[in-house]
Amino acid sequence: MGTRDDSDEAYVVDLCNRILHESALTQHKFDWLLGDPGTNGRRVKLPVDAYWPGHELVVEYRELQHDQPMPHFDKPDRLTVSGVHRGEQRALYDARRDTEIPAHGLRLIVVRPADLDADSRGRLRRNEKADLEALRKILARDNDEDRVTDAFRTWLLAEGWTPVDPTDRWTDLEAVRDHERLICEAKGRTSEKGIDADIAYGQLLRRMTSQDPHIRYALVVPSSSVKAAERVPLHVRELLRIDVYEVTDDNRVCQVIR
Repeated sequence: MGTRDDSDEAYVVDLCNRILHESALTQHKFDWLLGDPGTNGRRVKLPVDAYWPGHELVVEYRELQHDQPMPHFDKPDRLTVSGVHRGEQRALYDARRDTEIPAHGLRLIVVRPADLDADSRGRLRRNEKADLEALRKILARDNDEDRVTDAFRTWLLAEGWTPVDPTDRWTDLEAVRDHERLICEAKGRTSEKGIDADIAYGQLLRRMTSQDPHIRYALVVPSSSVKAAERVPLHVRELLRIDVYEVTDDNRVCQVIR
């Protein structure tokens, strides 16, 4: 019998790691994602296949037994703590993940064998090129601002920052490192680069409610908007403690110092 390390699930998670440039926390358990109470009243934490904190993303790889009756996996003659057999409990817990994960502010993506290069039994052929291309499309954000925010959050984690709940609920991203705090406004690709940059500066100005010198502000933009962001001169940005960061098309992050 194969181990989890050489399973199709592990293969899919590894490909996602390569696309996201972050290593997943596998079989991660959240305090708020719980199974049904057992006879002693205890509720176990339900694991998720993979969690990327930097992307606020959970991926579940659901093989055929999650969607089709399979006596070998379902064990219909045995009842679980939920009062149903294992197959019905699996569906119940999958539905709970589908509801609870987005409700707690995380993005959930479900990948199935049919989404990749698989045979009729749902076994992956492990065609890396085709599977990487398919997963890139599946993992792609709906809009470019989300991509920019995700890339910057991943960069912050690599630089030793810890994302925290924003003080202002309209802030895109806030992070702390030792005594420092960074308040960020992110913009994606747009046809109105200058207007969007001006709006972003105004949004940052409205969040300057503290005189704490350890607080800095970040305007995070894609490469196409850097020139628009630079229209505010560097010496003015320095006075306001605003740093401009560029996120390239391949999700690299660099600080703009011009």
